[in-house]
Amino acid sequence: MDLSTTHAAGLQYLPARWIPVLWVFGAYLLGSIATAIPVARIMGLPDPRQVGSGNPGATNILRHGGKKAALMTLAGDLLKGFLPVLGARLMGLDEWTVAAAGLATFLGHLYPVYFGFRGGKGVATALGILLGLNPLLGAITFSVWLLVFALTRISSLAALTAALVTPAIAWILFVGQVFPGLVSILALWIIWRHRSNLLRLLRGEEEGFGGRHPGRH
Repeated sequence: MDLSTTHAAGLQYLPARWIPVLWVFGAYLLGSIATAIPVARIMGLPDPRQVGSGNPGATNILRHGGKKAALMTLAGDLLKGFLPVLGARLMGLDEWTVAAAGLATFLGHLYPVYFGFRGGKGVATALGILLGLNPLLGAITFSVWLLVFALTRISSLAALTAALVTPAIAWILFVGQVFPGLVSILALWIIWRHRSNLLRLLRGEEEGFGGRHPGRH
């Protein structure tokens, strides 16, 4: 079946104008699945919103639940960013709808309707979105994060550095498209969500893995 002409079997009977709207709405609902919370429940771990940084993300889960739970959380958050974007592209939806789907799933992660609109900081979900837009962009972003984290062991600094670098790369890769705007919005939102971490970094108080204040990251 040619997804670019039929928009998939389950959607081909809908009026064409509704397909982008429903896709974006579905992306938000998917993004609202805060992976860390069901992972914690399944594995009998504390609610990540009630321990450490209070952030339902892979880093907080790693500190309080171990590597397996963190990897499951990371995979879930990546996929929920990746799938709506890739799916929209495979269906032949226009780039504005692709960008809107990426933004919707990101906002779902930050403000999940299922969990009182209290979500994570969006780093893993944003990476999934970038991979869906362009695997090279996602790979470069992850490489920047990994390098900074390997050197400093501070996850917040790695996230902030990647957020600063990625928009410039997007403007090079997506000349004349709307995607650099999306990437810039994601980066600014990630920086905003890490504002308390940034203040501690500026004061020299932010500790990395193995530091004195593990719950802060």
